[in-house]
Amino acid sequence: MKINDTDIEKSLQGLESRRELWAKFIAIQRTRFMAEVGVWKGDFAAEILMDGVDIEIYYMIDPWANLTDWNKPFNVESEVFNEIYKEMDSKTAFAANKRRILRGRTKEVVGLIENSSLDFAYIDGDHTLRGITVDLIKIWPKIKSGGFIGGDDFTTTPWQHDVKYEPTLVFPFSVYFAEAMNVPITALEHGQFLIQKDECSGFSFNDTTGLYGNLSLNSLLRH
Repeated sequence: MKINDTDIEKSLQGLESRRELWAKFIAIQRTRFMAEVGVWKGDFAAEILMDGVDIEIYYMIDPWANLTDWNKPFNVESEVFNEIYKEMDSKTAFAANKRRILRGRTKEVVGLIENSSLDFAYIDGDHTLRGITVDLIKIWPKIKSGGFIGGDDFTTTPWQHDVKYEPTLVFPFSVYFAEAMNVPITALEHGQFLIQKDECSGFSFNDTTGLYGNLSLNSLLRH
């Protein structure tokens, strides 16, 4: 499966939600081993595990903890995070034989995943510049050759929540990362991106949405 296959791209367009988009992608790819970074209450994981009949192992990475250096609205109190963790555990308990819960920051727990073992990783964690940098760099060695990284909050505005919070910079950093790795990246609907670990294809940025014309950080921060 190639990221620039127009038939694949067309099959991922016109879907109602990001969960439907990724469920279809995972089915097409016949994903067996995957990870999710940023699990929260487990709604995405539960849906993917329910539909992903080929999935054998699903790593769930999230600290589920209040972080003093993370200035985002979802950084709730530790007691609330414990309740969120319990909710996630309940929602995904039906797939207990497949899930692997790794409670901690990506850089703390990613070593528990074997290199070149994942068909797909989905990143929806710390959307700050620091967070997406750490997540992409740490997850990259875990992806098989030809495998994929997808992600959420590929937004054209850094002020996703409010100017009092750290800016969201999944875009354009994910594009810069793909260029540095010399691999293709595609912008998808619902604020999603897809990178393929395919060095033979070289770097390209395919915007299927027409929303991401300017890659200048300076222009984004003026919005």
